[in-house]
Amino acid sequence: ILAITITLLASHCAAPSAARSTSETLRDYIKTQYSKTEVRVPMRDGISLYAAVYQPVDDSRTYPLLIKRTPYSSRPYGPAYPSVLGPNHLFAEAGYIFVDTDIRGRWMSEGVNIIQTPHNPDKRSDQDVDESSDAYDTIAWLLENIEGHNGKVGLWGISWPGFVAAASMIDAHPAIAAVSPQSPMTDYYFDDGFHNGATMLSTQYAISQFFYHDHDGPHSEAISVNNVPPSYADEYSYFLNLGPASNILATLPKEGQPSWQEFIDHPTYDDHWKAKRILPHLQNVAPAVLTVGGWFDAEDLYGIFNMYQAVEAQNPGIDNMLAVGPWQHGGWARYSGDSHGQIRFGSETAHEYHRTIELPFFERYLKGAGEGALPEMSGYDTGSNQWKSFDHWPPATAVQRELYLQADGGLAFIAPPGEQGHDAFVSDPANPVPYTDEIGTRFSSVWHRYMSLDQRFAARRPDVLVYQTEPLEEDLTLAGPIQANLWVSTSAGDADWIVKLVDVYPDTADNPSGLPVGIHMGGYQMHVRSEVIRGRYRNSFEKPEPFEPGVPAAVNLTLQDLLHTFKAGHRIMVQIQSSWFPMVDRNPQKYVQNIFEAKAEDYIKATHTVYRSSNHPTHLTVLTVPAVE
Repeated sequence: ILAITITLLASHCAAPSAARSTSETLRDYIKTQYSKTEVRVPMRDGISLYAAVYQPVDDSRTYPLLIKRTPYSSRPYGPAYPSVLGPNHLFAEAGYIFVDTDIRGRWMSEGVNIIQTPHNPDKRSDQDVDESSDAYDTIAWLLENIEGHNGKVGLWGISWPGFVAAASMIDAHPAIAAVSPQSPMTDYYFDDGFHNGATMLSTQYAISQFFYHDHDGPHSEAISVNNVPPSYADEYSYFLNLGPASNILATLPKEGQPSWQEFIDHPTYDDHWKAKRILPHLQNVAPAVLTVGGWFDAEDLYGIFNMYQAVEAQNPGIDNMLAVGPWQHGGWARYSGDSHGQIRFGSETAHEYHRTIELPFFERYLKGAGEGALPEMSGYDTGSNQWKSFDHWPPATAVQRELYLQADGGLAFIAPPGEQGHDAFVSDPANPVPYTDEIGTRFSSVWHRYMSLDQRFAARRPDVLVYQTEPLEEDLTLAGPIQANLWVSTSAGDADWIVKLVDVYPDTADNPSGLPVGIHMGGYQMHVRSEVIRGRYRNSFEKPEPFEPGVPAAVNLTLQDLLHTFKAGHRIMVQIQSSWFPMVDRNPQKYVQNIFEAKAEDYIKATHTVYRSSNHPTHLTVLTVPAVE
């Protein structure tokens, strides 16, 4: 969520002069072609929201309203102009009335903010407000008070603003014709806070400092955020030195402690978190919807696909589209998209998306421009390096197959023989498996790059189990979600389970130009998809339960969707481990009722076992499509 804001600030500070020149040129164009007005928009409960309205100076025609409602600030305030209006730089020339507004309780807007405000489907008075009602009131006021519009409204936003944009579709104002939730938060428990019950430690530690500062009344000052103290260059060492989970609260600044206390008070998927889930409320959605995301989104990957699926299931017949490219969280809005980490794509994928998907979407539904239907799903294949179109997602032609763990580290589409097959390792909370071998802090580029980074550092550890196929004889394309079906046991009462899908390059793979010194693509183990589950939640996220030591148990988890072709000569690899630090907090492994209150003595070594026998066949369920589709 926060990463897009921090990265934008960093990129502006460090941008080369050529980039500044481009930004200045765009800003100069906007200043000559648009007038700016700052307004206060009244809400039904009496508070007012700040909005900046940018209108084309050419009043010879009417324009649709394109709105971004954000908690991240609608700067620049005052007479200054931004360098970009709308989702990308093409929109200013296309011509819209742009409205940037701070949501309630953030920056220059009045009121009190609640992160991912729960939707209230039973409003009984003007004091019953949420993001849906605020969007409705904002649109109603703008249509009545802003001249030169054509009566149509579009909304968009990335991450938290993506959630806000999605909320506008509920009980929607009839003028809304197009909405694009991009990397949207949809359920804080499964998006940013927890992944299947495991706490996303480094993300939440930073978010606790950023989102929960003083929200009472307008304020335009910037917020300083550090994930770790400046004296630490390595987040792994910092979080390990913090010690047990019970020490964390006291290390946060005062303004961040209420956020972490929220986790302590609600470690399970209880009504507190369920109330924030927007997906069940996405019913009777009238506008066209374009959900956007990146295959390498380290924060809201869950939201991308669950938003599309929820709209699809609950609103038959509407124009519901999905676009996913080879990008990190919000990366299509600020990078060319020609690479991710060390993986090169050979084209500027983000700019292609801007020209062929994002702008045409809003032009079609807000202006009636363009010919031909947009694809329901536009996905970039991160293995074959090409855009592909589908009329549904997952593809209707996909075939389900089962990929089984084998003896001696093998992996194949055949069930294992025998009844005794298993592999074991010792998991030590004092020496957790890192999520990257690079040194950096949460808001360094390490966090964003890890989702395609070389996994050889992990494969070489004794507490990571590795299974791989023989070199593939022909291309194999996986499309859609992956289900990991584990059979496991532990000598302790609890364990985390992390499953990673990896593309292993041939040893003879060529190095593209521009690789950093020491990086080699021969034998590269490209991280393709992964997920974690806290074992205590294997049967219920509401009611955790310990493992019975030594007894095999089924643990199932969904690795989010992908579109990736494993090329001929490559291998498919699966890595299984029980720590992923400090992206995920350490599981003490001794079963304690609330891990946030775990003490030092609760962190114990444990032996974990993964079964690959005929009666306990650990395997992945995947969807394959023809590589040429």
